[in-house]
Amino acid sequence: MSEPRLSVLLPCRDAAEHLAQAVRSLKLQTFHDFEVVAVNDGSRDGTGDTLERWAASDDRVRVLHLERVGLAEALQEGARRCRGELLARADADDIAHPRRFAEQIEFLSAHPEISAIGTRVRYFPHEQVGWGARRYQAWLNGLSDPESVARDIFVECPIAHPTLMVRRSAFEKAGGYRVNGWPEDYDLILRLHLAGARLGNVPRVLHFWREGNHRASRTDPRYAPEAFRGCKIHYLRQSYLQGHDAVNIWGAGRVGKDFARALIDEGVEIHGFFDIDPRKIGQQIHGAPVWNARDVTRHRARFLLVAVGAAGARQLIREQLDRAGFNEPHDYCCAA
Repeated sequence: MSEPRLSVLLPCRDAAEHLAQAVRSLKLQTFHDFEVVAVNDGSRDGTGDTLERWAASDDRVRVLHLERVGLAEALQEGARRCRGELLARADADDIAHPRRFAEQIEFLSAHPEISAIGTRVRYFPHEQVGWGARRYQAWLNGLSDPESVARDIFVECPIAHPTLMVRRSAFEKAGGYRVNGWPEDYDLILRLHLAGARLGNVPRVLHFWREGNHRASRTDPRYAPEAFRGCKIHYLRQSYLQGHDAVNIWGAGRVGKDFARALIDEGVEIHGFFDIDPRKIGQQIHGAPVWNARDVTRHRARFLLVAVGAAGARQLIREQLDRAGFNEPHDYCCAA
C-alpha cells in the first residue's frame, strides 16, 4: 500500500456507544488520502468488533489491539505505526465536520511555517455542557494565529487534542507522545512550542466535542488540576523561568495560592503576591507578602506570573501591565 499523506490516530477504549458516529464522520471526510490507525486499548465492550468490521470494509483502516495500557501509551504505540507526512488525532466519541481534514491540510499547505494546527470546537450535547466547558470553548475559539496561541500557551492547552494535525517532522523533533503523569496532549503541545514550532487553529468550528462525565479529563488523575500545574511548571522552568530562582505572582486567590504552592514544591521561591482585594493586601501567603497591584512597577525586577481565575481578569491585568511598560513574555507570563 502506498503511503498516505495523512495518518489519523484514533485511540479507543469501551467506546461502542458512540464509535459508529465517530467512524461515520471520518468516512464522510471530503479529503480521502488518509489512513486510520485505530488503537483498541483493552476494550471490554463491542469496540474491537466495530473496528474490525470497519477495517474489513475499508483498506485504509488498520486496527491495533492492546491490553489496557492507558491513553498516552496507546497513542505512543499507534503513532509508531502511522506512515503519513501529517498526523491527525481523532476521538472515538466525537464528530468531525466533513471538511475538517480538507481545511486543515489546505491551511498547512498555504502556511508552510506552521507546524501544527487545530480547529475551533463546539461542545455537545447542550444539556451536559457546563459553565467551565463553555468558558474553555470561548477561550479556545478565540485563539487562531500563532501569536495568540503562543501568548496563552501556559494558560491552558491552546489546541483541542482531538482536532490536532501536526507535521510528522515537527512531531518527531518534539519527541512524540510521552508518559509523564500529566496530560499527554498538553505535554506534546508545550514541547512543540519549546522546540520552536509555530501553532495555530483554523478559525472555523470543524469538530464537535462530546461532553460527559465519562471523559478521561473527568476521571483520570493525569488530567486533574494539580497534574496540569505540574506540566506547566515543568516547562515554564525550561523556558520563561529559566535562570529565575524567585518570582512574583499576580493573584492571591485560590488559583494563585495553588500555583505558588506547586512552585515552592519545585524549589522556586515566591518573592511576593499582587492583588486588588483590600482584604488580602498586607497579608502573607506561604511566607510572602501580598502587595497592592498598583505597586507592581516597584517590583519589576522579578519575573511575574499571572495566575488568576476570575473571568475577564487576565485581559485587564495585561492591559495594566502593558501600560506600565511590562513586556510579555520577557517580563511576565499568564499561567492560568
